[in-house]
Amino acid sequence: MTDGTTSRHESARAAARFTLRDWGLLLVLCGAIFLEGSDIAMLSVALPGIRADLGLATGELGGVVTAYVVGYGGFMLLGGRAADLYGRRRMFVLWLLVFLVFSGLGGFATDGWMLLLSRFVTGVAAGFLTPAGMSLITTSFAEGPRRNRALVVYGAAGAAGFSLGLVVGGLLAAIHWRWVFFAPVLLAVVLLALALVTVPRDPTTRDRGALDVLGAVLATSAMVLLAVGIVRLEHPVEGVAWTVGALAGGAALLTAFVARQRRAPHPLLPLRLFRSTELVRANVTAVLFAGGFYGFQVLLTLYLQELRGWTPLQTGLAMLLMAIDVVLAPVLTPRLVERFGVPRVIVGGLVAGTLAAAWFLASGLDWTYALMVPSLALVGVAFALVYGPIAIAATTGVSDAEQGVAGGVLNTSFQLGAAIGISAATAVSVVALGDGTGREAGLAAFHTALWVPVVAFALAAVAMGAPRRRRAVVEPAAPAAADTATPAPEPASAAR
Repeated sequence: MTDGTTSRHESARAAARFTLRDWGLLLVLCGAIFLEGSDIAMLSVALPGIRADLGLATGELGGVVTAYVVGYGGFMLLGGRAADLYGRRRMFVLWLLVFLVFSGLGGFATDGWMLLLSRFVTGVAAGFLTPAGMSLITTSFAEGPRRNRALVVYGAAGAAGFSLGLVVGGLLAAIHWRWVFFAPVLLAVVLLALALVTVPRDPTTRDRGALDVLGAVLATSAMVLLAVGIVRLEHPVEGVAWTVGALAGGAALLTAFVARQRRAPHPLLPLRLFRSTELVRANVTAVLFAGGFYGFQVLLTLYLQELRGWTPLQTGLAMLLMAIDVVLAPVLTPRLVERFGVPRVIVGGLVAGTLAAAWFLASGLDWTYALMVPSLALVGVAFALVYGPIAIAATTGVSDAEQGVAGGVLNTSFQLGAAIGISAATAVSVVALGDGTGREAGLAAFHTALWVPVVAFALAAVAMGAPRRRRAVVEPAAPAAADTATPAPEPASAAR
């Protein structure tokens, strides 16, 4: 390596260093995404206790999970635009408070409908909270090494929330399932207090336009119907007409939403964002990656608990190795991005994910944990190399005024991808099992369903690794006077 190259790398690392104030802000934002990830994971291991205590039917129990997914995925796009229009700090603090209140109310539920309501509103709160938090990162850290580092740390926190949530959820559920709802409240109270001190105040001088109310209604209704329809795909035989109706209705409303955005004076989702092939590529990759990642985790959980007879706590401890990305993402990923560029790092992570899912195609009913370790480690590597860099790819070149909606689009892609992956993997498993009974039949169905995440990861690698044309520049709607100054050079990591 030449002295000039070494000097450039040292300069880039120096530019990426954070101040104490930077770390304070990042701590709060990472805490919020950790909270969101752990909330979902903890609930998943508490479902048996909830069913036994409240006497919920299978459909009602599934609705507890579905309600959160519908609220989260349905309001993500609106949440991103609201952050751009009404202030990122304001939206972050307000919806963190709502998340806190309704998560706590879920712990006091004495009937199924109370739990469903609390989970839906908690999901809606997360739908506003997540894009507000992500846009606070992309507007508080300058595009380039600083933002790249912040985003990969942020992604690692989200993954850690899910991985550690499985373990913590198992411990709390062993005490009582209600603690799965009370524990997030304690963390949210701390984050709320810190947010009031560390999150920068919203600017008040710039007019960002008005909210497209009709567009918001169309988009939210479309996302809710699509989320419901996708989740219903887990039941390929029951309620086919209802599922098809939800998907068709969602598609029709989505078409109407796009038509509305073409002529709205202040669109909820400026369609010019999609002139950026990198933004489109990043969101397609996000859908496929989330489908593979969450589909694989659900199948692995079923394998360990239903076929191997492991307890939820044992399962959580076994899957804790996936949290290796907590170490890799902040330490290794920024260096790899700096050296090889965002697309190559993402493709490397997707290849690791493909190998991780394919590894279990050879699994048996007597596999030791040591035989599972390579796959679990590769999943952690995949998340470390994909999640943060995808956020970089999806937000690079987008104006500050539209970072919220860009983050909303990306998070919507992740949520829809997760719903599609989980539903597709579950549906294939059910169809493959058919009328079969016993562990051998279950293992064969598991192997068949594993092709869903394997194919999803592989397609994501193809989408991200496809030959590139010159990247289109996304022009802001109304550049401020300061925006006409000499532009900063594009980060090499985004251009490679």
